[in-house]
Amino acid sequence: MYAFDYIRPTTLEQAADLVRQGAQCIAGGQSLLPALKLRLAQPSSLVDLGSLTELQGVREEGQSLVIGAMTRHQDVANSPVVRSKLAALAQLASGIGDRQVRARGTLGGSVANNDPAACYPSAVLALDATVITNRREISAGDFFQGMYSTALEPGELIVAIRFPIPEKAAYAKFRQPASRFALVGVFVAKTTHGVRVAITGAGYGVFRHSGLEDALSANFTPEAVADVEIGTDNLGEDIHASAAYRAHLIKVQTQRAVSMALGKEV
Repeated sequence: MYAFDYIRPTTLEQAADLVRQGAQCIAGGQSLLPALKLRLAQPSSLVDLGSLTELQGVREEGQSLVIGAMTRHQDVANSPVVRSKLAALAQLASGIGDRQVRARGTLGGSVANNDPAACYPSAVLALDATVITNRREISAGDFFQGMYSTALEPGELIVAIRFPIPEKAAYAKFRQPASRFALVGVFVAKTTHGVRVAITGAGYGVFRHSGLEDALSANFTPEAVADVEIGTDNLGEDIHASAAYRAHLIKVQTQRAVSMALGKEV
């Protein structure tokens, strides 16, 4: 690990000013700390957001839930409001990593990092959520821009994420057993405007699948997925799974997610 200055600001304005000057912020540190230990990251200054209480918590806002960027995974999973209004998101959070990761990792940190196998980006994209920063609001479709890449600009920090409450939703994940990241994870959300399906772990970033969405918008049942073609052109291939196997898992996990959304045992 290289030497760096550690700063713990007490206001969002202080944090944003430091980041504008070139400092790197740390939320839960579940991705950044390993990178620091391996000397894959070399910030001159590290800004800890942990004391910014205005970035924590869950609140209802009309037909949406607004969740602060520094809200821990375990707090999303255990929130009575999330469990009541958007149970799929609570279930997703409860399956991230292990208990230690859930106690430290944050919603905003995961979304800003945009790991191609992270769980939260699939919920943000499937629910057509809005990423609220200290400067603006960014739609989910514009926010994610590829592997570890987002629309965030220098000095821009995620403050909260606004999740619309769907009619039905569920998340199904096939875990990579060592890391517990998604080998393939599928978030399905049924709304008055149709069905959105977002997939993580299978490619080089979270993405939607129009074929699955069209089939499920016409008939929201697991059987509707059976004849949908899942191409392999943009899917990843590594020691854990081939592209063909990931394509198979996309269909299986989509069917599981739809069954869960319908309240069926899987």
